[in-house]
Amino acid sequence: MNSAPRSGCAINAAVEVLGDPWSMLVLRDIMFGNRRHFRELVTNSEEGIATNILSSRLKQLVAEGLLTRDDARRGQRATYSLTESGIRVLPVMVALGDWGLAHREGDLRLRVRAELLRDGGPELVEAMMDELREAHLGTPRPRPDAPRPSEQLAAAYHAAIATTGDP
Repeated sequence: MNSAPRSGCAINAAVEVLGDPWSMLVLRDIMFGNRRHFRELVTNSEEGIATNILSSRLKQLVAEGLLTRDDARRGQRATYSLTESGIRVLPVMVALGDWGLAHREGDLRLRVRAELLRDGGPELVEAMMDELREAHLGTPRPRPDAPRPSEQLAAAYHAAIATTGDP
């Protein structure tokens, strides 16, 4: 990991780090679900990630500089945090979500956050990145009195559950 990419192409270099679906889903769950511990990531995975795959992807994401791992003392859980590099994957996630909305079917409760981020535009994405910086890097949000994007996303998700009756 962290080896030289196959070519000097920037897209290739990004795909070598982000091209694995499980890596993207782990980042998604940390960004949008605030799942920062191994057990939370396994237990709450919509896609049912296996523990060996999760362990491998977490190690890879740490080695590639997208996550840090706070080594826990005996009896405590290790905490994973996004780095600035990991936080800057958010616009990629938004673009992937937008493509998925336009070209794939899906469950309303699982699509609603992508719709909100798409419709909220660059301002909402930047505010979400600021919130992630606060939670993972300890950097105060520039506008601390502004609504938290995570609360908007959670409200949209819960409204979709209420509408569809899905858990």
